Amino acid sequence: MQITWQDITGPGTLDDLIADAQAAGHPDINARLIHDWIAKGLLDRPRLRTRHRGSDRAEHSADQRRLLLLLLDKRQQVSRLSTLAQIPLAMWLWWDGYVPTRQAQRAWLTWVGRGKRSKDVAREGALGLLEQACHELATPTAQNRFVRIVSDLGNGAVLTVRGRAELQDAVRDVIEPDSVFAASGLTRALGPAQIPMTTETVVGYAQAFNAAVRHTLEGNVDVVLLEKARLIHRASMADYLAQRHELAAAAGELESLFHEPDLQEQFDQTGRQLLLTLGLELTGRRPPRRAP
Repeated sequence: MQITWQDITGPGTLDDLIADAQAAGHPDINARLIHDWIAKGLLDRPRLRTRHRGSDRAEHSADQRRLLLLLLDKRQQVSRLSTLAQIPLAMWLWWDGYVPTRQAQRAWLTWVGRGKRSKDVAREGALGLLEQACHELATPTAQNRFVRIVSDLGNGAVLTVRGRAELQDAVRDVIEPDSVFAASGLTRALGPAQIPMTTETVVGYAQAFNAAVRHTLEGNVDVVLLEKARLIHRASMADYLAQRHELAAAAGELESLFHEPDLQEQFDQTGRQLLLTLGLELTGRRPPRRAP
């Protein structure tokens, strides 16, 4: 019978973690991999135990032992290690006591990554923003242009005066296509209590993604900033959940946008939500009342 996280009742050493993994059906787990996962923030560093004479071996908490089993289970469903970093990030973002901020900081750096990975993160952010803002009649050309420009910003491209004008034009083409809005002069909004989905709002989100990725790659996202972002995000989501039913009722055909996220969605969206919250804090903007 394989071990499950419910069988973990206390702290354990590195050898215990390896034994847990093997008992759960993962014979490939060894000390080198555990140390690599600690360095990347998937697991936390063990707590040193000292005695009057000599010292005992360092111990990992029971929560970290359970986290290892969760990571091993999810590892079979993802293709990249960086994707697994969202698991400790989500636990840190929503539940106190399981993952310390020092670990979340390393997990955040792993999720954002560098090179191709950070480019993928920027594109994911652009696609998420497009999903929230795009009008159903926006053309594929307009959508592709939007994703390209916002992705470039997410990769740290400098927003020049000319670049901002191009961004505004690209945003306008996807949220207010001429075929619908040119003659009416209307402005889109998602519900009466929502921040209006205007061109300036979406431009601000794009700049927020740019700021968050750039600060991360420059090594400027410390534990203090992360803690602040967590408090802001929790308050924003609590505000949204408190009004969710009212917003859904007022949204008509868009009611599905205001559903309560399940546990899997919270894990899958953690990185993108934190990216936006960090960026909005860095650029001095208010967080959205509904996570994109």
